[in-house]
Amino acid sequence: MLEIPAVSRRLLLGGALATGAVMAGAGAGAAHAAPADPAAALPVASPRRARGQKTMTGVPFAVHETVRVGLIGLGNRGSGMGEGWAAVPGCRVTAVCDTRANRAKNLADRLAARGEPRPAEYGGSDDAYAQMLRRDDIDLVYIATPWEFHHRQGKDALLAGKHVIVELPVATELDELWDLVDTSERTRRHLLLAENCSYGRNELAMLKMAHDGLLGDVTNGHGGYLHDLRSLLFSDTYYTDAWRRLWHTRSTASFYAMHGLAPVAAAMDINRGDRMTALRATATAPKGLADYRERFVDRSHPSWKETYINGDLVTCLIDTAKGRVIRAEHDVSSPRPYSRINSLAGSRGIFEDYAGTSSTGGRIYVEPDHGGHSWRDFDAYRKEFDHWLWKKIGDDAANNGGHGGMDYVLQWRTVQLMRAGLVPDIDVYDSATWCAPIPLSVMSLAAGGRPVEVPDFTRGSWVNLRTGLDSRESSMPPVA
Repeated sequence: MLEIPAVSRRLLLGGALATGAVMAGAGAGAAHAAPADPAAALPVASPRRARGQKTMTGVPFAVHETVRVGLIGLGNRGSGMGEGWAAVPGCRVTAVCDTRANRAKNLADRLAARGEPRPAEYGGSDDAYAQMLRRDDIDLVYIATPWEFHHRQGKDALLAGKHVIVELPVATELDELWDLVDTSERTRRHLLLAENCSYGRNELAMLKMAHDGLLGDVTNGHGGYLHDLRSLLFSDTYYTDAWRRLWHTRSTASFYAMHGLAPVAAAMDINRGDRMTALRATATAPKGLADYRERFVDRSHPSWKETYINGDLVTCLIDTAKGRVIRAEHDVSSPRPYSRINSLAGSRGIFEDYAGTSSTGGRIYVEPDHGGHSWRDFDAYRKEFDHWLWKKIGDDAANNGGHGGMDYVLQWRTVQLMRAGLVPDIDVYDSATWCAPIPLSVMSLAAGGRPVEVPDFTRGSWVNLRTGLDSRESSMPPVA
């Protein structure tokens, strides 16, 4: 197997990035690939930082002996994550909230039955969460409501002096994303995207392979969210009030590519030495949902009054300042096996997830290990590049978390960061950048696929190489 140097290749290359040498127009040394016609990219407004407002980059959490969590939104996702938070050492769920009060009671009952302190219950109205935010025994607010509420509830939680972790996406409009960035900076509270896939075992191994130079100079990545949700979208119970299906009637956006985009962005050090500069989108015709409805949904169903405008497959091509290209895809309307794609390629090899036959689910081809144009199993490489989080808590994750354990790894790591007073792996700038393809894809599609500028939510600090998900091993503080 290829010998990896003791010092990460990423760190050896970091000096040039930190000086800002890899900037557009920085001379021959910066002659990287770029959009075919950069001048054609539609400009996007990027507001200046207000006087006295400071970056949240590199700002650690204050040390919390116990992390007290309040939950907003207790549907399928929020309810399932509730018990995971309570299972993390040094974490306590102190309050739960849903517009349907019975959901708050049901989760409180389950936690109490486990021997946990019974959380306070809020519900029965749209503003019940605001009452919960007035409590002084909440350090972290977890939000798992429908997408259209994320921005308002996330901002309100920041303004209430809480740290916030929000299910995908944190917001769906550019002005909302900027508002969350500015509110985080003003309140000095962190807002994080609850991107569980960033903590997937293969995703973190891919990150380590990239940063240790196994793939050579990384040139491109491919990720997305390809999940046949048709039966769930037409279910009368799974998505409350059909909220997720209704998004397909009112937007052409790439809704949910972050599950695949975020791990690729982390491997490329986006916002940590590189940044996304332009996005152009394409979309296929919206056929899948209407076809499914025609074959399987009774004519009395309310969905027959709906017209679907969201393309079945929305693809975003994203350019970076270092000349890399990311392909991010979204498709929940077509018959197909599940995939987040999770692929990364460079000058010395390529890794592909979801396409292999190995027990770990991936395949790989790297020089000089391999030849003959034949894929090799990923098993041995994952063992070598397994992230310390999975080595430390992989067994606990399997017993306490959904989605193969990565839900629990996300929760454990978030609590550990807060209890140990460490810098977040995922910050508000990552969160905004990973969600920006939602509004940007709409803009690009409306302009016939023309490239659109990607805002720099870091306001210039992206040039500085810094750690994130490639964190060094640390321990959970002991519980008193």
